Amino acid sequence: MDGNGKRIELADLDAVRVYGIPMRNRFRGITVRQGVLLGGPAGWGEFCPFEDYGDAESVPWLATALEACAGDWPEPVRDSVPVNCTVPVVPPEQAHAIVAASGCSTAKVKVAEPGRPAAEDLDRLVAVRDALGASGAIRVDANAAWDVDTAVARIRELDRAAGGLEYVEQPCPSIDELAAVRRRVDVRIAADESIRRADDPLRVAVAGAADVAVLKAAPLGGVRRALRVADACGLPCVVSSAVESSIGLAAQLALAGALPELPFACGLGTIALLEGDVVADSLVPVDGRLPVPRRAPEPDPALVAAATPTADVQRRWLDRLIRVHELL
Repeated sequence: MDGNGKRIELADLDAVRVYGIPMRNRFRGITVRQGVLLGGPAGWGEFCPFEDYGDAESVPWLATALEACAGDWPEPVRDSVPVNCTVPVVPPEQAHAIVAASGCSTAKVKVAEPGRPAAEDLDRLVAVRDALGASGAIRVDANAAWDVDTAVARIRELDRAAGGLEYVEQPCPSIDELAAVRRRVDVRIAADESIRRADDPLRVAVAGAADVAVLKAAPLGGVRRALRVADACGLPCVVSSAVESSIGLAAQLALAGALPELPFACGLGTIALLEGDVVADSLVPVDGRLPVPRRAPEPDPALVAAATPTADVQRRWLDRLIRVHELL
């Protein structure tokens, strides 16, 4: 929809470009981040649902991209937002280097990678605490990997190793499990997948199961709809990225910029996870903060050309775009 409520169709777009950018480290099981850049009447958007999202589940991602193309973001209430650095599943010395070079005072550390020993997570957290110092904040993300008893035991171990955790993001899959964990630990619990993958994020009852809501504009259907979800959930919010290029990341920053309150650093310093970008002036944090844009940055033709994948990958993404648009 545009600012006047008019729906933007694919035929209204000025440009459609498929991209593929290598990841610095494997993340969510992928080594190349792929998606589609859409140029519209008022700006650029990005359609990049992960591979495990079906067509129906990808509809909000396209709605978010078209909202950006229409220039339909709300007015911000702040000019910049604090961000955390993101530490993938890497050895301790690499984790230390990522944090030390980031300029951020908050670090989000991935844990509970399938097939990896739990002791690696502890070593990684010790290294992150050393890099941050005593005053820095550490949060961990388990991506719903644990059952309740495992989550309780692991959170206590991780909290000790980190010298204190700010919160644990989505330790278990279901809301009931989150609530059970929350009753048994002293660390804040944050809900992510429980919100964005709910049948109706506007109605999901997370207030008794979590202390923090993690929001992503793309899977929630856009900046304006994510603001309604934030209001409905009744919790302090953190805005997190879906590891997009700077074009998609701009929508997440627009959400963070428009939230009435922003008590925690946001998970938006993720361009560092990619080997490149599609814009010349990437949205990279300076002194732990990112500016809130009024629209997404313009793609750089040479960078887009360098990131253009093979013809079969382009066709797969364009076919997906068309199928998802038919469901919009």
